[in-house]
Amino acid sequence: MESQLTLIDQSFNARYSSRVREALDDLPNNFTITDPYISGHPIVFASRGFLKMSGYSKDEVIGKNARMFQGPRTSGKSVMEIREAIREERTIQLSLLNYRKDGTPFWMLFHLSPVFSKEDGRVIHFVAVRLPISRKPKAFTSGCGRNCCDFGEGGSRLPGTVFGSCRKELCMDSVTHPVPLWARGSLENFNTRGSEAEELCEASDLEKEKAAASIESILSLLTHYSELTGKLVCGKRCNLSGTNPLGSSLIISLGRIKQSFVLADPLWHDMPIIYASDAFLKLTGYARHEVLGKNCRFLNGPGTDYEAICQLRKSVLAEKACTVRILNYRKDGSSFWNHLHISPVRNASGKIAFYVGVQREEGCKNECGRGLDPETGQLGAVGAVKVAVRGLSMGLGPSKS
Repeated sequence: MESQLTLIDQSFNARYSSRVREALDDLPNNFTITDPYISGHPIVFASRGFLKMSGYSKDEVIGKNARMFQGPRTSGKSVMEIREAIREERTIQLSLLNYRKDGTPFWMLFHLSPVFSKEDGRVIHFVAVRLPISRKPKAFTSGCGRNCCDFGEGGSRLPGTVFGSCRKELCMDSVTHPVPLWARGSLENFNTRGSEAEELCEASDLEKEKAAASIESILSLLTHYSELTGKLVCGKRCNLSGTNPLGSSLIISLGRIKQSFVLADPLWHDMPIIYASDAFLKLTGYARHEVLGKNCRFLNGPGTDYEAICQLRKSVLAEKACTVRILNYRKDGSSFWNHLHISPVRNASGKIAFYVGVQREEGCKNECGRGLDPETGQLGAVGAVKVAVRGLSMGLGPSKS
């Protein structure tokens, strides 16, 4: 958990100046910010208004996937629409039923928008504004014979707004908080029950305009504080020639792979790293922003064997996989023997889209091998990357496990 909190801090510190959190907290809006590059796509910032509305504390929310706010009557159709918006990296606005910490359901207008890096066009964060809907939902009768607007025993409808989640398959590994009492026993059939729910509470045009204006004010503030660091963000992707940023859907899928690995793009000059797993950052001691855009050779040092480097270069030229034992160096200068396996990753058309490099420190137990020998664990990581890349290139999206 400590390493994830470090990644969450870096999510802001690497992009914005130090006062950005204080400035965000001064905004009156109810919103959260999530980072698709961190495993599990967790919340990295939650506004004071959001915490008050949801009933959760900051410590209970930060680092968790936003699916924790869904419940038995959350619309499965709406969740699918949000998931598709994340996959396509676009804005979405819809009505959504979510749940407070005490189990009280309530309707909100959910407005999600991506935040792009102005430098390379990749998605840095997603901002989700949620606005309480003042209009009462229409009553409808479910198959159980109850009025589904009579929320809870007392039929209370507390106004509030919380983050409707994005992807079922992304949060199961990352949600570590205790399951709320209201949800126990209902998670098993959430998909079937949620899919029967309907959007019964429509926001007014004024509420829709207010949510969009909230997004604009948040993006304006993030842009300002990114200018102070020289790492600008914007609300729209810039069309920069020669860049091919990874889609958020692929990034989130890669985040589910627990081994140490990097993804490099052979179509860019000097084959830079375009994705680094959390385990790789933990192994090497570098922050994500210190890794992305660099060639893998930055891990080499005075004791690195030149023959091992040549072997890696030859395998890349031959478009073949290989494994080498190479001496690498961490950020603090300490060295470690790295059993490195690299392999080309082809898209659905058979063309090489990336190269994946999976690292394994000699003498260190493989924490993610799940009982498999280290070599098999490495090959499993390569296979998982290939499945993710090919599935997305065919437009299938991540598996719905």
